[in-house]
Amino acid sequence: MGGTAHPTPRPGAPKAVLDACVLYPTVLREILQGAAAAGLFQPVASERILREWVLATAKLGPEVPALAAAEAALFRAAFPRAVVAERADIEARLLLPDPNDRHVLASAIASGADAIVTFNAQDFPGHVLAAEGIARRDPDGFLWELQSRHPEVMATVVEAVRAKAEAISGQPVALKGLLKRARLYRLAKALGV
Repeated sequence: MGGTAHPTPRPGAPKAVLDACVLYPTVLREILQGAAAAGLFQPVASERILREWVLATAKLGPEVPALAAAEAALFRAAFPRAVVAERADIEARLLLPDPNDRHVLASAIASGADAIVTFNAQDFPGHVLAAEGIARRDPDGFLWELQSRHPEVMATVVEAVRAKAEAISGQPVALKGLLKRARLYRLAKALGV
């Protein structure tokens, strides 16, 4: 999602770090970015998170990282306040099962985030995050919660992503299948598909 206007979060909108694993799948990333652009939450990422996302796309083919880098640039442009500086001082004091994930938690702490949105539950133990005042949220539950609070806005966001997928493919794209492939089962159910 691009755009020139910088979104203003709605009052009470949560602030959430988007882990690289939720930026990687296109449909999920575009729904998250659409919800953020609508002001439903404040996205947070670091340059390292964005780099990890871009590097992970290399397994899809040699040309894909360049496309992902362009998408990362669009993310930076759309959400200039979202990219936080890396904090080695915070990272150094953190203990996580995978030391390579400490930077994600450090970004959450440095930005005052409410949550980390990730598929990676085992590497972000709830008790470690709770001690820092941060929750771990799976993307489906996070988006379902946004949908339950703002059903019309989320329906519009999701439909825009579906319509874009249809325009790119040149074929009809069923919303149910699109959300299922993105592992957004609760969101699909809440949207009645």
